[in-house]
Amino acid sequence: PMPLPAGALPRAVAVLSFSVLLSARGAAQRGITLCNLSASCWSRLHPVNMFNSYNVKFHHSKALTSPYPGSRIERSQVPEDKVGWLTEWEDYHPVEYTAKSVLAGPSWADPQINEEGFSPKFNERDGEVERKSLNGLYVVENGRPRNPAGRTGLTGRGLLGRWGPNHAADPVVTRWKRDGSGNKVAHPVSGKNILQFVAIKRRDCGEWAIPGGMVDPGEKITATLKREFEEEALNSLQKSPEEKAKLEKQLQKLFSQEHLVVYRGYVDDPRNTDNAWMETEAVNYHDETGETMDNLPLEAGDDAGVVKWVDISEKLELYASHSYFIRLVTEKRGAHWSEDPASECHE
Repeated sequence: PMPLPAGALPRAVAVLSFSVLLSARGAAQRGITLCNLSASCWSRLHPVNMFNSYNVKFHHSKALTSPYPGSRIERSQVPEDKVGWLTEWEDYHPVEYTAKSVLAGPSWADPQINEEGFSPKFNERDGEVERKSLNGLYVVENGRPRNPAGRTGLTGRGLLGRWGPNHAADPVVTRWKRDGSGNKVAHPVSGKNILQFVAIKRRDCGEWAIPGGMVDPGEKITATLKREFEEEALNSLQKSPEEKAKLEKQLQKLFSQEHLVVYRGYVDDPRNTDNAWMETEAVNYHDETGETMDNLPLEAGDDAGVVKWVDISEKLELYASHSYFIRLVTEKRGAHWSEDPASECHE
């Protein structure tokens, strides 16, 4: 094949991104919003990595909300047509904010950019800290990483510890809803079987969510997925060594089986800033017979206030991008999502 001339690939990606954006805008003008597209439509618009440095606004709305979580800080207003970095905006003057809890220098946080002796290797693995993005290379401007999804109206790190990507893992643990006789329960309108997942109610904001959390430095993603589920949905941190060992044995079967990676990449999170953002890997562990999870005592722990099995449907309102991840799981498993067959995607 002929080699591409210098600069051709970025231009091609930019043109492609702009074309997709125009299609989305056209859809919006016809009264179709992106959030109403079925997961199959969405995944055709967006491969697993839905962002790149040249893309503009997709799945980026919670990162524009005010006040910033845990504070009274109001973001600078960012009009929809100025979210993307490709749009020039000389009068953009975002608010600078990094929470005191981050500036205090806990082990999970970076120092400030200008602090002596701190020279992070962005877009690389930096010692035990993973500074690569799941969405490819990101721009570093004036020593600071730039949010690949666009402007947020806030610079600094907010509540996030790392400059650039902050990596998390979200285990979506599912089973089929069953009646008293053990038969799968189908939705009366769609006729599809109803899927349930383990949901936690977050202590910080009171929203329901997947029981996930941050990847520790040097930790493998598979270990994070299992550890976070144990801590938040089974309260493993408060268990005796004997109880913990018993839980580990029961969970091993579920977490060692074949699993489904439903999403890897940028997350539209209310904590995101222009210089720090959340990325995650959402993985579905499915208990087909229900035997494994039926014997596990759910107990809220760590960041969770409440934990329970929740029926999955489009009526769910979850934290950050979690509804989108759950919807992808229902599509992959052929489970019930919507009562409206028109919301399904057709070629």
